Amino acid sequence: MTSIRLEGNVWHVTGEILMDNANAVLTDSNAFKIENDLNINLSGVTDVDTAALSLLLEWQRRALAANKKVTFTHLPESLMSLAALYGVADFIPATAS
Repeated sequence: MTSIRLEGNVWHVTGEILMDNANAVLTDSNAFKIENDLNINLSGVTDVDTAALSLLLEWQRRALAANKKVTFTHLPESLMSLAALYGVADFIPATAS
């Protein structure tokens, strides 16, 4: 089961982010207001497909609309590979920690 929880200004995402559930994860995240710069920790993500890329880009759009920055941490290697394959890796602000 996939979940997203808020802890300070960090969103912790766990489980799969796939075509079947990406919209539900997005809907769950809509309950969180973006009041400060945001860190989205993906260390608990176990499997991804291209829907995960769309989700990350949507979260970026939300942060920009709130005039805040978002940083993604602990991106799964499979997600980074997809981002490189589709030419969007440079658009995903990521850090190793």
